[in-house]
Amino acid sequence: MDCVRLVVSALNLLRKMEQSHIKADVVISTAIVDRLCKDGNHINAQNLFTEMHEKGIFPNVLTYNCMIDSFCHSGRWSDADQLLRHMIEKQINPDIVTFSALINAFVKERKVSEAEEIYKEMLRWSIFPTTITYNSMIDGFCKQDRVDDAKRMLDSMASKGCSPDVVTFSTLINGYCKAKRVDNGMEIFCEMHRRGIVANSVTYTTLIHGFCQVGDLDAAQDLLNEMISCGVAPDYITFHCMLAGLCSKKELRKAFAILEDLQKSEDHHLEDE
Repeated sequence: MDCVRLVVSALNLLRKMEQSHIKADVVISTAIVDRLCKDGNHINAQNLFTEMHEKGIFPNVLTYNCMIDSFCHSGRWSDADQLLRHMIEKQINPDIVTFSALINAFVKERKVSEAEEIYKEMLRWSIFPTTITYNSMIDGFCKQDRVDDAKRMLDSMASKGCSPDVVTFSTLINGYCKAKRVDNGMEIFCEMHRRGIVANSVTYTTLIHGFCQVGDLDAAQDLLNEMISCGVAPDYITFHCMLAGLCSKKELRKAFAILEDLQKSEDHHLEDE
């Protein structure tokens, strides 16, 4: 509610400035556009953005980034792309924030070819991707079962001076597991360890599920044991993966043991509360 009042006050101040013939500048206008976008007030943000042009207040890269990010978050990726073209026509240079927002939006829409084009255009502008940008591209390739392209993207990070994080590795591992290439996923997991990046619950659960899917329950069990010994708490999804795998192989005794572990885990959780 405080944010809403703040935005209303800012807009009222803007109108009073106009009535007093005090021209708002790009800094003030951009700050209000940014606040409107962050509050999900996209219509008023767009109206103010249009007003800026009409009143001779020229938006800068920050203003455009606010609007592009707003369009992306509301699923209007086509409008966001058009806005990129518009800012380039106005000779306003996009930056990494501009391109990353668009790449992420296209990937979420599973329009990976469009994301690739934006990525290539970013490189033509001599703008180097960040870890977030790479993660979006790797996620996009994995969604299209293009895990080899995703792996090449990971390999190219070092040459661009960019360090992968746990999200990078977990995403690629998930891509390999979905492609039934769990051994490749395990190789990425080992590489992750070599680089000193600590696996989280998502990483372990993804691999456990992958091994269960291909029927290698021993490897899945070993990973579950390693997960617990490393202090990474298994969650409901982890246990569910193991249970489904064990039941599919008629390993009922082991399945009951997993159920007991799950019950103990829930009991400890209730005690902590």
